[in-house]
Amino acid sequence: MTISFDLDDTLIPGVKRFNTEPQTFLQKLCGIEKLRLGTIDLIQTLQAQGHTIFIYTTSFRKTRKIWWTFRSYGIKPDKIINQTIHEKILGENRKYYSKYPPAFAIDIHIDDSKGVEMEGNRFNFKTIIIAEDNPNWTEFILNTISA
Repeated sequence: MTISFDLDDTLIPGVKRFNTEPQTFLQKLCGIEKLRLGTIDLIQTLQAQGHTIFIYTTSFRKTRKIWWTFRSYGIKPDKIINQTIHEKILGENRKYYSKYPPAFAIDIHIDDSKGVEMEGNRFNFKTIIIAEDNPNWTEFILNTISA
């Protein structure tokens, strides 16, 4: 199964705040963004189960920057989709979707946005929406995927 994760306020704190993975001195020195606590184990578990992991963000961060962020934590995403790639692939249809996982053969998209959940219901793609205050968010995702 191909599973994608949103970045801002899902795996990387922004407006929403949550505990983050410890950072090394080198990560701090290089300005590597913090990842939500549990992200490393969750993604490694999903990959060990044979799932393909994408990062799908509507930010204009460079894909290389995103890739280095995850690699610095020992995670190797299979694909990175940023806003530039999203717009290129969707073309004129990009105005209808903030995210459209089926365009990238994604089976489940994990996000924090109720708006993305509504788009999933409207355009027939599966989402898992996680709350910032859910201390068991990784178990929630694993249980939902295996259900």
